[in-house]
Amino acid sequence: MPRKKPFSNKQKKKQLQVKRERKRGDTGSGPSSRNASVERGGERQSDTSDSETTDIRRLNQQPFNREGRYDPNRFRLHFEKESKEEVEKRKKLAREKVLQHVSDKELEININDIYPSEKGLGFPRRPSWNYEMTRENLLRKEEKSYRDYLDDLSSRNPPGSLSHFEHNLETWRQLWRVLEMSDVILLIVDIRHPVLQFPPALYHYITGDLQKQVVLVLNKADLCPPPLVIAWKHYMASQFPHLQIVCFTSHPGQPYSTLLQKKRMRKKAGWSQAGGPLDILKACQEITAGRVDLSSWEQKIHRDAVAEQLDGDRPDDGAESVLIEHQSDSAMEMSSPSQELYKDGVLTLGCIGFPNVGKSSVINSLVGRKVVSVSRTPGHTKYFQTYYLTQTVKLCDCPGLVFPSRVDKQLQILAGIYPVSQLQEPYSSVGYLCERTPFLSVLKLKHPSLQDSDPHLGNQGSEELSWTAWDVCEAWAERRGYKTAKAARNDVYRAANSLLRLAIDGRLCLCLRPTGYKRQVEHWENHPDLPEIMALQGRMTEEEGAGERDDDDDGESSTEPEEERDRDADDDEDGDDEDEGFGRPSRKDDKPSGFTVNMYNVLRENECE
Repeated sequence: MPRKKPFSNKQKKKQLQVKRERKRGDTGSGPSSRNASVERGGERQSDTSDSETTDIRRLNQQPFNREGRYDPNRFRLHFEKESKEEVEKRKKLAREKVLQHVSDKELEININDIYPSEKGLGFPRRPSWNYEMTRENLLRKEEKSYRDYLDDLSSRNPPGSLSHFEHNLETWRQLWRVLEMSDVILLIVDIRHPVLQFPPALYHYITGDLQKQVVLVLNKADLCPPPLVIAWKHYMASQFPHLQIVCFTSHPGQPYSTLLQKKRMRKKAGWSQAGGPLDILKACQEITAGRVDLSSWEQKIHRDAVAEQLDGDRPDDGAESVLIEHQSDSAMEMSSPSQELYKDGVLTLGCIGFPNVGKSSVINSLVGRKVVSVSRTPGHTKYFQTYYLTQTVKLCDCPGLVFPSRVDKQLQILAGIYPVSQLQEPYSSVGYLCERTPFLSVLKLKHPSLQDSDPHLGNQGSEELSWTAWDVCEAWAERRGYKTAKAARNDVYRAANSLLRLAIDGRLCLCLRPTGYKRQVEHWENHPDLPEIMALQGRMTEEEGAGERDDDDDGESSTEPEEERDRDADDDEDGDDEDEGFGRPSRKDDKPSGFTVNMYNVLRENECE
């Protein structure tokens, strides 16, 4: 019998940590194996640590070293649990319901349908207090106020009518601190569905009660066609006339070359190449009206751009140093809203938004180098931090917050607010996606009933057959070779997760439209701002694009198998994007291969270039 190797200190610590979690009744973040069978999707997580109720599900459990400075689980996402019956009902529906493509009209969305005013879909406010109160009394008062808010919300909305929203009071407290400390609020949203992530109650509270200004940052502008970007910008301006609106992208001119292109392309995507920092500066200059000297910020932006052009592959440690402060609890809990704007001649920008809208990418782009780790995992930002861009400008980062709304939960998942790896039932969201995109032409799927047919026939006949969400997942599992560990059946759960990650990352792009978009589409396609948006996105003109394609045609074609060229989009699960190109970079000498994605085709629109 061979002797077993003794456990290392690292393994012993890990075992001890698991034992502690089990004693607390905390099972962590779910199954560790990605090759688990389909039944894994029905498992329920039983995280009851520090919980007074049993109807809240805590997500994103992180290893916690009690000797560490911060508790990484303090700002975990807390969402209301769904009943087992509801999950099973949706799973059955995904097997039986035949997918039908929705009309273009159904892709249009109105913010008043998402946040109806009569439903009381606000957010918890910090109760009044004074310096004579003890810390314990203040916390108790905040907890009572928060429970009253939840009771009022449930009394106005029947069970099941609300979307997923944050139930962690600690995260709401971080929002209060950021709003109180900031002079100008950067409210960051995803351009693909901005009205999902723009709560009107928050805007009116900031501009009305706090008397502060909001800059709406339409992030990920490179994922939408230019006419749609312009349409959303004008729609938000018409709904909120005093709102400053800026379009932003961290990756101009760097689209996905293939559907399954690997994400980590850091060297090809410098942070200083982002499109939009100058527009944010101009908006802040208009708001401050000369009360803060922002010339140092403008000089920094130009210096970063010049340095990037001179040495595009410079390491992050060669960039300018940025002072970072971690805010302690004692420094924030007993702090009152600052009545003095631009105190000591410093502009404080608060960055807030839903999970996965790209807050960390915006901060990294403004700083000019990576200071915040970026992840597609909702709830990745774990604590409050401030970053000094210059001596007169600092940024405050806030963990992502999900506000209550009446949006479909399936659309919420496609927007990236719920960790895909912890979904109990991903199939209905896949069905929602497929009904709004030409998935067959993009994914090149073969219907499960034709799997045993002649392989030389390819996908012939798949278009005429009826598809369910389960069929799509099964066909994608067959296409990508996802098999369960024991029985070697098609792992449809993993396939569903893979498809959802493609949608969240923008590889399989679903963009919603403002109301009336189809009726005015010709106006937006000929809008005078179109060249400006295309320049922001880094898109080529028709002549430049033709020349680029001619150059590519002269190169050798790649004969490397597709499976070797295209790495699976869910290889990293929901881990940190440490090298953070966020997946869209491509160089002139890169050879496009397989599964070329046309986002405009997904939108059922013609190319605008």
